[in-house]
Amino acid sequence: MSFGYGSLKVVDEVSIRVGKGETVVLLGPNGAGKSTLVKGLIGQLRLRSGSVSLDGVDISKASAPDRVRLGVGYVPQIRDVFPTLTVWENLGMGGYLLPRDEVRGRAEAMLELFPALAKLRRRRAGTLSGGERKMLAIGRAMMTKPELLILDEPTSNLAPGVARTVLHEVVAKVRDAGQAVLMVEQRVEMALEVASFGYVLAQGQVRLESSAEELRDSEDKLSELFFSGGATMVPAVG
Repeated sequence: MSFGYGSLKVVDEVSIRVGKGETVVLLGPNGAGKSTLVKGLIGQLRLRSGSVSLDGVDISKASAPDRVRLGVGYVPQIRDVFPTLTVWENLGMGGYLLPRDEVRGRAEAMLELFPALAKLRRRRAGTLSGGERKMLAIGRAMMTKPELLILDEPTSNLAPGVARTVLHEVVAKVRDAGQAVLMVEQRVEMALEVASFGYVLAQGQVRLESSAEELRDSEDKLSELFFSGGATMVPAVG
């Protein structure tokens, strides 16, 4: 797949694959093209070449709203919940594509998946902690039963301990439920603890792809790619 802005090609012939029950992490320094790739996958950017397929169906020409209907879920880095609405109301908003009589049952299913939210169902989202808010954002995105869930830096602006909780207790739980997850993440070491496979982007191309275990053992190669891209790796703790 290739994506860009105007005459500028930012992502150049990148190929990635995500399977059900799998968490794939997209790594790379700032400016590597990660955000551009995500915008292309969710339909915010026009595909320049290649194709995007979901469960064997070509969705390359589908609009962003149509991709949601077809099964692409997305949790942005910011503005991921409605702060003035309660947890329960946020979940209801996430089910806007569902038949009205299915929304309540699906929301209850999300509270079962994330029991911590059940205790907060009447709390306004704007009063939640960072970890609770991200959990709600993921639950809201899963209301429509997406085939693929894309998470854009789910640990951004979270303290290390909270970030680890989000990855190990929220993202891992979603994966274990059989969800296909593509995650963009800057906390490299933490991300590789929960991912099964990873792609490393630099200058708009995949420079390294391997199992998470092999990537964890390739610290020198990872560091070289991050330094060459003008950024350093974000450690798991600090």
